[in-house]
Amino acid sequence: MNAQIMVLLGQDGITNGAIYALLALALVMVFTVTRILLIPQGEFVAFGALTMGAIQSGRPLLVAWLTVGLCVATAALDVAGLLRRHGGRRRPWWPLLKLAYAGAMAWIGFQLPLASWPQLAQAGYTLVLLVPLGPLLYRLVFQPIAAAPPLVLLIVSIALHVVLVGVGLLAFGADGAHTLPFSDDGVELGALHLNSQALWVVAVSLALIAALFLLFERSLYGKALRAAAMNRLGARLMGISPVFAGQAMFLLAAFIGVLSGLLIGPVTTIYYDSGFLISLKGFVGAIIGGLVSYPLAAGGALLVGLIEAYSAFWASAYKEVIVFVLIIPVLLWRSLTSGHIEEDEE
Repeated sequence: MNAQIMVLLGQDGITNGAIYALLALALVMVFTVTRILLIPQGEFVAFGALTMGAIQSGRPLLVAWLTVGLCVATAALDVAGLLRRHGGRRRPWWPLLKLAYAGAMAWIGFQLPLASWPQLAQAGYTLVLLVPLGPLLYRLVFQPIAAAPPLVLLIVSIALHVVLVGVGLLAFGADGAHTLPFSDDGVELGALHLNSQALWVVAVSLALIAALFLLFERSLYGKALRAAAMNRLGARLMGISPVFAGQAMFLLAAFIGVLSGLLIGPVTTIYYDSGFLISLKGFVGAIIGGLVSYPLAAGGALLVGLIEAYSAFWASAYKEVIVFVLIIPVLLWRSLTSGHIEEDEE
């Protein structure tokens, strides 16, 4: 391995690590606020890339029916809640807004020539179509069991992942998607050519990481959201809605996942089941951060990307094994250095 190959592998590692860092931050963000380990985070990535690929290839946008179905289901739950409270809900128009949104997304997806739209407009529609899946899934799946033990939430999260993988197969088929790059230009630094898409990935990832850090570590609003996970009753008494906190976190997680899918779609081919492996590498980074530290999670994810890139050169057949083996020493170190608090018996 010469210096040029090392630099090229480092570029690939940083590009992949930037995506893993975003997913690691999303996992930490959701876990610290809702106590939910969001296993389906990778499905947002896969759905984002596959939806963009379906739009660009002119294929039917069947995933729009998922959004429509979730909107109808959650609207029915909202109406049932209105009837139980005899109209006491503050937002009686909310179910109608959901149905109007579902109708608009279906009409745009099936009636308009999306393949002829500019690429940024296609990306915008993909975000508008898929990002609301986050709070819709929270409302339908997790909100009724928000007070359940973390183990129950984990089991439900795994079940939701399995369901979404099946939905992905039905909506997109077994073929992969490789989308068009947002820019064909590159940057020449001596003998090194920096791919423009890699620069997009790194720039957007750094911007999102900085924004999330400022939100949760420096803003009063972010700290209030984190307080909702520590004491749901206390947060409610202080005027912080745990329901709103959960839906907000799922909205941000879906946005990060779909945007990550749009960014890596031109870099690699994404399949309906690719999301799990991608999010699992982000999970390794989140574990390095102890599922609580945003900077450590981002740094750990970047380390995962670099190790994966160099492992692919030295031992490509074992690169996945090498990456996931990283979890073992990290867990051992945290087990030996952190205190243990026994749970109170109920």
